[in-house]
Amino acid sequence: MRLLDNAVWAALAGPHARFAERVGRAARYPADVYAFAALADPADPVAWADLCTLVGAGTTVRIKGVDSVPGGWVVVGGGEGVQLVDTGLRAEHAPETVRLGPDDVPDILDLVARTRPGPFLKRTVELGTYLGIRDKGRLIAMAGERLTLPGWTEISAVCTDPAYRGRGLATRLVRAVAAGIRERGDTALLHASATNTQAIRLYESIGFTLRRRTRIVQVRTPGTDHGAEAL
Repeated sequence: MRLLDNAVWAALAGPHARFAERVGRAARYPADVYAFAALADPADPVAWADLCTLVGAGTTVRIKGVDSVPGGWVVVGGGEGVQLVDTGLRAEHAPETVRLGPDDVPDILDLVARTRPGPFLKRTVELGTYLGIRDKGRLIAMAGERLTLPGWTEISAVCTDPAYRGRGLATRLVRAVAAGIRERGDTALLHASATNTQAIRLYESIGFTLRRRTRIVQVRTPGTDHGAEAL
């Protein structure tokens, strides 16, 4: 369970190492895959120095699970999230779902723009299995796998077109994604904004348990800003 306290690092140092851009004790996903970086130990000044080397001076970067930042770093934004783990979910495949891939990215991004489930970028679909439900060809709901760390896989991008809500599509998709996760011998987890109480209640009602709250920070590295964008 300790891996879950630093899930992004555990993924980048483990099953998602193929995506990792890394310097020493700091790593990040490519900016078009998942816009987060991670530290092997957020209390280690060396890890922060490695992160500065990795992303460059004056760059804004997002990190999870950080309580404080070293001198010279500036917190420019952030929020609070929650982490939930599967303790009693009924996982089952759903025959109405379809596997989504790179060719479906335009439809995925269109659905994301309509529903705003959280960050989803052009290559996020490469992180794991994404399933969708279509109605007359139009993508109306989806869910998939984002972080993968030893023994655990995160379910993410759970969203339903507003016109189709109230039909249980999100629940069916979460159970279907979880079925694939269990077949690999992993356990499902979820992250959500702490303010998204409706989603948290839904996840708890179908078998997830709130494990912890976590802080998400957006920080700017020390040094001169050379026009670097947020990562």
